[in-house]
Amino acid sequence: MKSNRSRSLLGFAAAAACVCLCAGLRAQAADRYDAAVAHAGRSAADLKRDALDRPAEILRLTGVGPGMRVADVLAGDGYYSELLSYLVGPKGRVLSINNAAFDAFSDGDRQKRLEGGRLPNVEHQTVDLNDMHLPQGSLDAVILIKVYHDLYWVETDGKFKWPKIDTNAVLSQLAAALKPGGVLMVVDHSAKPGSGAADASALHRIDEAYAVKDIESHGLKLTGKSDLLRRPEDARDQVTYKGPMLGKTDRFILVFRKPAK
Repeated sequence: MKSNRSRSLLGFAAAAACVCLCAGLRAQAADRYDAAVAHAGRSAADLKRDALDRPAEILRLTGVGPGMRVADVLAGDGYYSELLSYLVGPKGRVLSINNAAFDAFSDGDRQKRLEGGRLPNVEHQTVDLNDMHLPQGSLDAVILIKVYHDLYWVETDGKFKWPKIDTNAVLSQLAAALKPGGVLMVVDHSAKPGSGAADASALHRIDEAYAVKDIESHGLKLTGKSDLLRRPEDARDQVTYKGPMLGKTDRFILVFRKPAK
C-alpha cells in the first residue's frame, strides 16, 4: 500500500514537472514579435486581420528589433507600421510611407491609428514614390506587404488616380536607402508562373520568380523565403482585393538582404 502511494506521488510529481516544463517552453517560445501582436490597445479590426496575415511569423523573418529604422512602403492604414513601432521601440523609427492614392484609400483609419501621438516613433510620409528623398544607408529594413505589384499597376480609367510609377527608380531608391546587411521583405499575391508583371493591373498579382529577378537586379540577394501564406487551391486567375478571392489568395514571402561591404 505504501509502495503504491509512493508510486502515485512520484507520478503526480512527474506530471507536475511536465506541466511546468511545457509552460516554461511556451513562455520561452514567446518573443518580441508575439509581444508586438499582443500589445494592448490594438484595434478590433487589426486583431481580426491577424488570423489572415500571421504578422508575428512574417515580421520574425525580418529580424527587426529595438533601435532600428524601418520603412513600411505603401503602408495604407498602417497595420504593419504599428506592429513595427512596438518592435523598434522608443529608440527606433518607423517611416510609414504612402503616395497620395494610398492616403486616399486609407483615410480615416490611418488618422485614427496615429491620432493623439499614440505611436510617437512612427512618422507618416506622403511622397511621390519616384522621388522619396530617402537618405542613403539610413534604413535597417524595408517591407512591401501586398503592394510590390502596385509598382507595376497601370490605371487606364482614372478611377483611383493612380500615378505612373517608375518601378526601377523605386527599387533603386530602396536598395540605396538600406544599410549594408539591411533587409527588404516582399509579401505579395501570386500570379501564374511565367506571367511576369502582366497581371499586376488587372488582377493585382505578380509572378514570384519575376519578383526575385527584379529585386536581385538592384543588388539585393534573396536570403530567405516562406510558404507560410500558401494557398495551393488558388488558381491565380481572379482579382485579389475584392470578390471571392478576398483573403484567400496564394501569397509568396521573400526576404532579400543588401550585401555587407
